[in-house]
Amino acid sequence: MFSPEIITLDLPNADISYVENFFSTEESQKLFNTLLHKIPWQQDDIKVFGKVYKQPRLTALFANNSKPYSYSNITMYPHEFSKELFAIKTKVESFSQVKFTTCLANLYRDGNDSNGWHADNEKELGKNPIIASVSFGASRFFHLKHKEDKLIKKKLELQSGSLLLMKGATQHHYLHQIAKTKRQVSPRINLTFRIIT
Repeated sequence: MFSPEIITLDLPNADISYVENFFSTEESQKLFNTLLHKIPWQQDDIKVFGKVYKQPRLTALFANNSKPYSYSNITMYPHEFSKELFAIKTKVESFSQVKFTTCLANLYRDGNDSNGWHADNEKELGKNPIIASVSFGASRFFHLKHKEDKLIKKKLELQSGSLLLMKGATQHHYLHQIAKTKRQVSPRINLTFRIIT
């Protein structure tokens, strides 16, 4: 029987839980290799303060509907779930008791790849969105900071095979990022499941 240890982050105005060994080491390695080669990764241009840059990571969108997803002046159109992604989604849904429609996959190729401060608060996600984030490959630090109280912040190392669940008012009150690092890090795949209706 799968009974993972759930760590709840002690942060005001947030509902965040973390499960380190959601997938076993063996499963995680196998899934990382499969997803790395099977996902149709793309690199989009993003516009920041009027300048256009290559997004500092590769992405792909999957969904059980045809609804696009827009962020940072990028609009992505979904592929169908592969059997591996569907199996991961099913396990996440069973644990979280939430049915997800959409998965944004991110590939961080090395320490130069990153995701700047943001909240997952796009209007398509609705009020109080639930975001489930699964990681495979190299571990990377996930930073959180409160939007109003700059003294409230948290750093969490997301391990391969882990699940991070953000619920409730988290996206209203917090920003999060995966920062660049000078450390030598191998590739990491992050799958973020969400609901777009």
